[in-house]
Amino acid sequence: MANHGKAPYVVRAPTAVLTRGFDPRLSVGSARPAVFRSSTYVFSSPEAAERAFAIALGRSQPAKGESVDLIYSRLSHPNAEILEDQIVPLEPEAQASAVFNSGMAAISTLFFTFCRPGASFVYTTPLYGGTQHLIHQLLEPLGMQGVPVAAGDTAALRASIAGAERLSLVFVETPANPTLVMSDIAAAADAARALGERPLVVVDNTFLGPAFQHPLKHGADLVVYSATKYLSGHGDTVCGVVSGRRELIDPIRYELDALGGAVSPFNSWLVARGMRTLPLRLDVHTRNAAALAALLEARPEVAWVAYPGLESHPQHELATRVLPRGCGGMLSLRLEGGEREMYAFVNALELASIAVSLGDLKTLVYPMPKRDNLIRVSVGCEDLDDLVADVERGLAAIPAR
Repeated sequence: MANHGKAPYVVRAPTAVLTRGFDPRLSVGSARPAVFRSSTYVFSSPEAAERAFAIALGRSQPAKGESVDLIYSRLSHPNAEILEDQIVPLEPEAQASAVFNSGMAAISTLFFTFCRPGASFVYTTPLYGGTQHLIHQLLEPLGMQGVPVAAGDTAALRASIAGAERLSLVFVETPANPTLVMSDIAAAADAARALGERPLVVVDNTFLGPAFQHPLKHGADLVVYSATKYLSGHGDTVCGVVSGRRELIDPIRYELDALGGAVSPFNSWLVARGMRTLPLRLDVHTRNAAALAALLEARPEVAWVAYPGLESHPQHELATRVLPRGCGGMLSLRLEGGEREMYAFVNALELASIAVSLGDLKTLVYPMPKRDNLIRVSVGCEDLDDLVADVERGLAAIPAR
């Protein structure tokens, strides 16, 4: 943090994102970081080079306050270091973060670090499609045994953790994509702690973002994000993040170096840029989503709305307990009828775009005919009255039955 020689002080996360990780004196006084496009870095001395490699390869640990020379952008670079430093305070209890060239790079590196052939892992379902593909097409063929548990079934989650053999990892995505069913992080952590050889509990917190849910406070060991989504917030970059205790992040870094999943300097810069408005954006996302969820639930054309802030949500009590600031910007719905009604609604929308991502400033919808005609909505930061008008336009386009 650049405080120009003053004694260090503690600030809250929204302030830390704006002030931490960058010293203008190291960049000729620039108020914002440059994009450091160099692939390699000049060592200050041969001794400094030896020291840098010893730390990068895990043979040694940096001393407190030690400035270690950079080596090569696949290992690290200034923009990645700035981004990692700014991400840490977003997660209470986190000591370090590692950034990757995508959310899937973060998840796959995490699995390869802590789950070896012959070991098992418990995971909640449904999952993001990329994670599901990783499990069935890569991890299981390599001899890692996945144990699926329905999201929201706390008893089954506890039983699966207690009964799995050689359990290395518990992977919880909550709320689940795309159903928004919530799983109890604390229950998973309690069940893991009860085992003799405690597995790590990892939470994919992408759907909510760090302003609302803090998995480490509920007993998780690591939290993972597709920073492509809310952390960046502008739909113009791809990045992944893992945060947690330093002794867990360090081995992830070594695996990251071997797998080559480093994020580029420019993408690091874009995510750091987007994070400067993260708390402001998330507040608007959740206000708009809560209002649209209530509107949709009251309409006769709508059969079902999934939003944890609604009293009708099956885990509403859990949501009110663990999400005091709000329930995020994601919702899902099904219309009365079927595929014809779903397509009529979506095609009539003018503000919302049809896209698979989420967390953008702009509202994105994604119709899923293979999931019983579910419509996933990433509610954006447009004016609420305009969003309401767009939803009304879509509902009015549904053909009479």
